[in-house]
Amino acid sequence: MLRSMVCRHEHFLSDWYARFSELLPLEVYGIERGANPKRPHRKAWEWCSILQALAERDMLQAGRQGLGFAVGREPLPSALAAFGVEVLATDQAMTSNAESWAASGQHAESLDALFRPELIDRDAFDARVRFRPADMRNIELPWGEAFDFIWSSCSVEHLGGLNQGLDFILQSMELVKPGGLAIHTTEFNVSSDDATLTEGESVIYRRRDIEELDRRLRYIGCGLSRCDFFAGDHPIDLDFDIPPYGTTARQHVKLLIGDYVATSMLLVIQKGSVPLPPSEHGQ
Repeated sequence: MLRSMVCRHEHFLSDWYARFSELLPLEVYGIERGANPKRPHRKAWEWCSILQALAERDMLQAGRQGLGFAVGREPLPSALAAFGVEVLATDQAMTSNAESWAASGQHAESLDALFRPELIDRDAFDARVRFRPADMRNIELPWGEAFDFIWSSCSVEHLGGLNQGLDFILQSMELVKPGGLAIHTTEFNVSSDDATLTEGESVIYRRRDIEELDRRLRYIGCGLSRCDFFAGDHPIDLDFDIPPYGTTARQHVKLLIGDYVATSMLLVIQKGSVPLPPSEHGQ
């Protein structure tokens, strides 16, 4: 069973990566499909690992309810709906903050941006997928509904700072049913557990930040699955892409962000089965 882990080359050789990378229309995003790709890409790893973590925990089935944050134009809402999941997909409203994401084709304003005909027919999609704007910096709780699982793909690092991302993860657990899951991917610093990008348009989490997140989750009756921080020692794990990304023969499993080598990390969070009284919730 997948646990919280750092992206590394061996995952691209696995059966679970082969299954979901063949399912998803990765070529739409300029990514090679199938196991052991010539140019493995961490974005495909994020989507496939999210789906695998959900599948292993019996979440990819009819009747389950999932909530996605900052979905942009990712294929996960259509993929989840194809399994029978009822999906609420969200992205920030079109403001000045969203303009750069829209310009790069990574922002959704409606259901039309989320529909992937390679995965599901339109009638089934419309029956199972809803859309609403939501700002991860201020999710304006309570919502009056809860979900079997929530997810986001490399979004929490774009909320302005390390603490803002962690605060979102903690606050959004209120939207998860008792016994449910939160699955997130984010940037992870593989070159330092000390210096990092702590604020700005993109931050990079360190091992100590992830360990602190687990401690804070425990205080609200939740917890990270056991973390695997090994970043890999295959030559592809030791290579890293440099800006402008994707313009050289360098691999894109790891990449240079500012002064730091980073990659994606999967966070699998379990919520306890017995909810705490509001007076016992903490940060």
